Amino acid sequence: MNPAPSVIIFTTLSGAGFGLLVWLGLGLPGVTGLTAFGFFAIAYLLAVGGLLASTFHLGRPERAIRAFTQWRTSWLSREGWTSVIALILMAGYGAGLVFLGTRWTALGLAGAAMSVAVVFTTSMIYAQLRTVPRWNMALTPVMFLTLSLTGGALLAGQMAAAKALLLLSGIVQIAYWKLGDRALAGSGTTLATATGLGAPRAVRAFEPPHTGTNYLLEEFVHVVGRRHALKLRAIALTLAVVLPLVLLMLGAGHLVAALAALCHLAGVAVSRWLFFAQAEHVVGFYYGKR
Repeated sequence: MNPAPSVIIFTTLSGAGFGLLVWLGLGLPGVTGLTAFGFFAIAYLLAVGGLLASTFHLGRPERAIRAFTQWRTSWLSREGWTSVIALILMAGYGAGLVFLGTRWTALGLAGAAMSVAVVFTTSMIYAQLRTVPRWNMALTPVMFLTLSLTGGALLAGQMAAAKALLLLSGIVQIAYWKLGDRALAGSGTTLATATGLGAPRAVRAFEPPHTGTNYLLEEFVHVVGRRHALKLRAIALTLAVVLPLVLLMLGAGHLVAALAALCHLAGVAVSRWLFFAQAEHVVGFYYGKR
């Protein structure tokens, strides 16, 4: 798939932002007043900034509002609704902390639950696609959720939880890569199944569909060399997991936490680039790209 910068920014920033809102909704850290305002400002800048970035990938961004009408069948629509509900709930919860110094526990827990739902619905936009076997597996939402909660823990200063989640997210990420590398072959998809031309004999292309490029090739066919992918995986794992763990082990403090969070976000961005770039859409069979 085409690793569009807008979608990479969206999934990276919004995941961390809603992850931070989850921890704030749980009362961690237990802040009020201006300190609480600072935490909520960071969370909203990441969450809302990521959501706005996603609209740049739309051909007609002004029509994005129509996605809210398809919530019965569309995970994209469900993502939109859960995002709005989560942001409204957390805004009310944050107002109580900032202006009244009061924690409305039920409201915070509801906002945290909806923030988790946002990340889950985002992941299901990709996990539901049978045409992309690498995405179409249970580990896709698990990976999104663990990385979101890990980034949120780092931003919330929950170092004990962050260390455990860093290890967990690293294990999940490696497992996702391992299973993803076998997903296309294991799906049983071939040129015959991709084109619907199943026959007793093997189906092969007589000649290329056309000599030029088109939307399908630009959007759904992106080939990454194995050696290049392995290097990027090592970079992603080092930035997202290893360096933050090393920094947290070296000491505590706001500067260390900030550096660990920045390293983690950079690693997640690299991982998300691979998430899209290595996603083999079955339409590639038709063009002889698989």
